[in-house]
Amino acid sequence: MEIKELQLFLHLCKTLHFGKTSREFRLSPSTLTRIIQKLEHEVGELLFERDNRTATLTVAGQRFREYAIETLDRWQTLKLELQQQSDVLSGRLSIFCSVTASYSFLHELLDQFRLQYPAVEIQLHTGDTALTIQRILDEEEDVGIAARPDRLPEKLHFHTIRQSPLVFIAPLVACPLRELLGEHGDGLPWERIPLILSESGLARTRVDQWLQDRKIRPNIYAQVSGNEAIVSMVSLGFGVGVVPQLVVENSPMRGKIEILRVQPEMEPFSIGLCTLTRKLNNPLIKAFWDMSLEHIATPPFRLQRQSNSGCV
Repeated sequence: MEIKELQLFLHLCKTLHFGKTSREFRLSPSTLTRIIQKLEHEVGELLFERDNRTATLTVAGQRFREYAIETLDRWQTLKLELQQQSDVLSGRLSIFCSVTASYSFLHELLDQFRLQYPAVEIQLHTGDTALTIQRILDEEEDVGIAARPDRLPEKLHFHTIRQSPLVFIAPLVACPLRELLGEHGDGLPWERIPLILSESGLARTRVDQWLQDRKIRPNIYAQVSGNEAIVSMVSLGFGVGVVPQLVVENSPMRGKIEILRVQPEMEPFSIGLCTLTRKLNNPLIKAFWDMSLEHIATPPFRLQRQSNSGCV
């Protein structure tokens, strides 16, 4: 079996859709079907249960997936080791992070990495930071920047870069919500305050627990994917949001919102780099990882709370 065939197989394992995989690799569905049938003939077992639209991995397919991942990893590592002997490192490196992390952590690092390894192709994907860990585990990305989960998967390698408090933010624009916030005395009327929260992820878990501990029945106005979108909606006066303070400090909307000094504070985020532990054997990923620790793990993180609202 060939490397290209294993790559096609692994892509189909992710999409579970012959049409999507064939389009991605610019093959006809019939050609892809013949390649999968060839692999099944060589393995001696069906790898997929399929109908006209979708496919499902069989038990044999799941075991073959592990073999294909290991084989491609070893092949990539061998190629990079041979390249290193000629002092030229090349290949493709996939990185996933939030928009905030892309310019607060990665900008200078990618500039330095490109200077040292100009032959490496960087694929930077941005999105909701809550998706990062799963994308790494699913091997859709090589390296990610994410908040450290409360339970770190055994096969994941994580290095903390900085700590960031998880904060409540409110709009500064004149609006009915602004008036409601101004009426509070010793505490905010949480049941009346519209909340804008993450759809999922660690931030949502922490704020749900905070509300539960205080026996607050939340008035959820919107559930949003991505911290930057939460900041934007809050700045327009739609509600009070919860985001890492680092997002606020790097947001173009920071002059239109304020941080509410809410007590008790939630547990801060540990933000860091993550990858599969076995992928650190890959010279390309190891080179990026080592440079990352050198360039972005050094500066201390200083808390810079705004002080224009009272403690509640």
